[in-house]
Amino acid sequence: MENQFEEKVVIVTGGGSGIGKAACMIFSKKGAKVVVVDINPYSGTETVAEIESRGGEAVFLQTDVSKASEVKHMVDGTIAKFGRIDCAFNNAGIEGAQGVPTHQYEEQVWDSVLGVNLKGVWLCMKYEIPQMLKQGGGSIVNTSSIAGLVGSIAAGAGYAASKHGVIGLTKTAALENAKYGIRVNVICPGGAYTPMTERIALGLPGFKERFLDKEPMGRFCSPEEIAAPAVWLCSDSASFVTGHAMSVDGGFVCQ
Repeated sequence: MENQFEEKVVIVTGGGSGIGKAACMIFSKKGAKVVVVDINPYSGTETVAEIESRGGEAVFLQTDVSKASEVKHMVDGTIAKFGRIDCAFNNAGIEGAQGVPTHQYEEQVWDSVLGVNLKGVWLCMKYEIPQMLKQGGGSIVNTSSIAGLVGSIAAGAGYAASKHGVIGLTKTAALENAKYGIRVNVICPGGAYTPMTERIALGLPGFKERFLDKEPMGRFCSPEEIAAPAVWLCSDSASFVTGHAMSVDGGFVCQ
């Protein structure tokens, strides 16, 4: 449905590339005012420029989601600009070390991955939810991964642990806020071909071939194929859906 987000304000973290950027474009096309959040000022401003070139309304807020002061500034900046937060797609994430055994995983990498992927989602909700409570409702979608549903040697300990954590965090927040008009769901992407996937493939020779051998549909998906279900979860069409971990993976975790 076109314009189903008319006049609604949506935050998208990791909005400068990949799934986040695809979501920004879909939200904008459906009428939302989009707050593009990214640590990279160049990719973030490019997303805003693309939205504006298509007649949409957007603003960029540079944010490191692992830092409380910056996340608070992100939410405060959104309220100062648009006055409310209707939806949030807490999507920012990093891959860390791939294919490294747990006992060889570096502590610094662990802290970095958990800081962005898990603490970052918690911090976003910590500051988004109070605003939604004031408004009387809202919708949040967090990004996990199929590596949050099953173990993964390729993903590495930090990434898998962080993405499993996001699912538990989401379900807890969903239960806490179900009676207050705030829905909280989590999307679990499979093999989306994004800049992150490209980096993983460069670091792990043969990764693409091994992954596709296990992928029932036999292909990677586009960022838009992940973003569209995330947008749906944010929409009123999903009004009775909360605490749900939706895998969008071509059937990968059915095996």
